[in-house]
Amino acid sequence: MATLYTQRSANIHKTLLLMTMFLILVMGIGFVFSQVYQSPAILYFAVIFSVVMNIVGYWFSDRIVLRMHHARPVDERENRELHRVLENLAITAGLPMPRFYIIDDPAPNAFATGRNAEHAVVCVTTGLLGMLDRSELEGVLAHELSHIGNRDMLVSTVAVVLVGFVSIASDIFMRSLWFRGVGGGDREDRGNAGAIFMIIGVALSILAPIFATMIHLAISRKREFLADASGALLTRYPDGLASALEKIGGYTQPLRTATNATAHLFLQNPFGADRENAGHTPLLVRLFSTHPPISERIRALRGEKT
Repeated sequence: MATLYTQRSANIHKTLLLMTMFLILVMGIGFVFSQVYQSPAILYFAVIFSVVMNIVGYWFSDRIVLRMHHARPVDERENRELHRVLENLAITAGLPMPRFYIIDDPAPNAFATGRNAEHAVVCVTTGLLGMLDRSELEGVLAHELSHIGNRDMLVSTVAVVLVGFVSIASDIFMRSLWFRGVGGGDREDRGNAGAIFMIIGVALSILAPIFATMIHLAISRKREFLADASGALLTRYPDGLASALEKIGGYTQPLRTATNATAHLFLQNPFGADRENAGHTPLLVRLFSTHPPISERIRALRGEKT
């Protein structure tokens, strides 16, 4: 049976694979455009860019995500009981006390981020705190601590930064291509080879964000089921999280700061793609959701058959 730590090494390997694929993708874009413009400097820039972004993704992705959602630290003096709940669960899980943040938003949700257990962050919304009772809140926080113990948030948080920067790099290259004039200038001097690289360059600029998104979606939905099960083991009360998910699933408004880049970090899809009424959610949002349906998670927690 999967426990709190069974997926740790697998997720470390996923992170290394994610970074390697990112390096290859950006360097591939750089190579093609260096051929289009006959400038090796572009390839050198792509190599440096990909290495720097990997470093940024690993070391600073948690800060980037927190700023994206305007999160602020939880004041321990004003929220002593809330802080104590997380601290007790962290002790039970055998994890260091993570940094605790809050987002001023009525949508009930939470996420964990950070590169490892020693630099982890748990973040909740004000809407979550106002909606749940203590046992339900414990279930949610235990779920997020389980992501930390399983190293899920390392894979997830690095994906946020890398996917975003691949899309930005592709957009920059595409714009520069058109500004320089597709099909004009010195392309005739380079003959068929130049034309072929021009076509490849345009295709790669369009497809690169799609490839990056596919890498993003390689993060399995099973990690949510595992975190649910691991969180239930921590609290010894599966119905706490199940009840919390029922309440959260009944809220219909999206998180104000929700983005596709960070949606997979949250307890529940911030666009509502995993709710019972997800039919009202745009098809593409549901198609690319990294969360299993809330109803399936609740049934699994309560041991109900599908």
